[in-house]
Amino acid sequence: MRYFFLSFLLFIFSNSLHAQKNIASSPDKNIKLEVSVLNGNAFYQVFYKENKFLDQSPLGLLSSVGDFTKGLKLVGNTKNTIQESYKLERSKVSSVNYKANETKCVFTNAANDTLHIIFRITNTDITFSYLIPKSKKNTGNCIIEKEITGFKLPLKSTAFITPQAPPLSGWEKTKPSYEEEYTRETPVATKSQYGLGYTFPALFHVEDKGWLLISETGISGNYPGTRLSDASSDGIYTVAFPQEGENNHNGSVTASGILPMQTSWKTITLGTTLKPIVESTASTDVVKPLVKTSKIFNPGRASWSWIVWQDESCNYKDQKTFIDLASDMKCEYILIDALWDVNIGKEKMAELVDYAKTKNVSVLLWYNSNGNWNTAPQTPKNKMNTQETRRAEMQWLQQIGVKGLKIDFFGGDKQETMKLYHDILTDAAEFGLNINFHGTTLPRGWERMYPNYMTSEAVLASENLVFQQAFCDRYPSTATIYPFTRNAVASMDFGPVFLNKRLNREPNKGNFRKTTDAFEMATAVVFFSAVQHWGLTPENLTEKPSYLFEYLKNVPTVWDETLFIDGYPGKYCVIARRKNTKWYVAAINGENKTKNITVNLPMLKGKDISIISDGEGQESKFSTRKLENSSYNLELSANGGTVLFMP
Repeated sequence: MRYFFLSFLLFIFSNSLHAQKNIASSPDKNIKLEVSVLNGNAFYQVFYKENKFLDQSPLGLLSSVGDFTKGLKLVGNTKNTIQESYKLERSKVSSVNYKANETKCVFTNAANDTLHIIFRITNTDITFSYLIPKSKKNTGNCIIEKEITGFKLPLKSTAFITPQAPPLSGWEKTKPSYEEEYTRETPVATKSQYGLGYTFPALFHVEDKGWLLISETGISGNYPGTRLSDASSDGIYTVAFPQEGENNHNGSVTASGILPMQTSWKTITLGTTLKPIVESTASTDVVKPLVKTSKIFNPGRASWSWIVWQDESCNYKDQKTFIDLASDMKCEYILIDALWDVNIGKEKMAELVDYAKTKNVSVLLWYNSNGNWNTAPQTPKNKMNTQETRRAEMQWLQQIGVKGLKIDFFGGDKQETMKLYHDILTDAAEFGLNINFHGTTLPRGWERMYPNYMTSEAVLASENLVFQQAFCDRYPSTATIYPFTRNAVASMDFGPVFLNKRLNREPNKGNFRKTTDAFEMATAVVFFSAVQHWGLTPENLTEKPSYLFEYLKNVPTVWDETLFIDGYPGKYCVIARRKNTKWYVAAINGENKTKNITVNLPMLKGKDISIISDGEGQESKFSTRKLENSSYNLELSANGGTVLFMP
């Protein structure tokens, strides 16, 4: 009996060395996180209301100060409650009350090196980051060579996710630039288009249990942008660092820093419906403001000649016409795109800026990001890639009264490139310039980190409506994916709202628009961008009903509150947004068939509302009514839409 008891104790002790576990949960107890070590390997699992959303998924990294991919022990953990209220001035919400349960797990490896993993759990999100502390043994620099962080989805899950493009591919070697098509409910083990994995954010339909969105935040030059590998046969996506060829081989594919060194945050948003995903603030919850300034950076709407009239419109006369359009539409800005330095010149640009001021319109100017990381020929170039040149250019821009920049063609996610984004934003803040990035990476928490950050492309955007009829054909469906993916995590400069039947300066040329006018009006709300660049042209104002333009003159671009109402990626989307006391509810139909959808709109009950809805063909109709109860039936034409708003 004594021998049996000693054997039992030895068995328990032996297994405690091989299997260790830490359990944490959300404030409402619906989300449960299990962190464990099994045979020296660290894992985590995620449950929502007792349903497993992520199976045993790997944790760890390989660094110059220790191998934390194996031989690990969980030697301790601390738990804490995080409560913080903060404001956002250029986002989908303006006030956030952040409450999370934090658990810090401490691991040691076989060499007794230490790694911390910090988890924060809200009622809708799990965020986590690695921290390598200083020690007597390690006090200086650190290089992280790779993460083995993984996400193991149940095998019957499906994905809405974009493939990573090969480096130095695409037009003038400008990719990767987060401008690939989303997959539509592909099985999780499906190999990516180029065999290089997928970019963030990644949306998963977790069998019949609910939805899960994975993304990344908290990068300011301190870490490379990462992505997901192709999934293994058992459904595990792992975190991958940039490829060597990105940014034309400039910079390292690893991460480097000074100890203590913290990685980016990976974010997981989950729930039984898409509501948590649309409404999540995970990307800003775990970051802090980095730049202090007394300057004011205003969101707003912009006219933009290039999107329909293209390169030929970048001349003094046409830009003056679009300044007038911006003034007529009460837009805060005009965006003057590529080649202005050649076709207009600096001296005449100063005149245009002065003219715009007389119309109460501010000017935004396009720049090429280049050093040598792609062959895009558009100018001005070689103005933003080095600090001395950049600051001299920004000083001139400030002097003539330019208010912001659109900077294009970055082509990669290496830490060196992430630092360039940070340096541009930091310098531009000093000179009072707001920033819009194109041909670019996913913004990672920048709406809170930088006071002058407005928006980024990082999506297959509206220029493709002009370039490809096939994209026009798919656009209704594609538009209903973006609110649940790319636009759920950050401001997205898609460039919406087109009223031309054909997308060309000549009315008998160009691709055919497939959406209704009401659909286009709805995208002004469904798509969120702190600066919205409209696809309008001057002739629209005489060809279309005035109520469309009265609506666009007043629709906000930043919001106090955002609510998911209904929807399904690729099929339809209904979103409500509030600015001050006024609500806007917008619906788009992603399918080429009519839809009747009954939605619950308690925020509009008893209110007088205006309605832009589908009429005959692509045309719209306008009506007003008092909503007697909270139930409302949306009648959407094929590829159609509706906007309900408080006048």
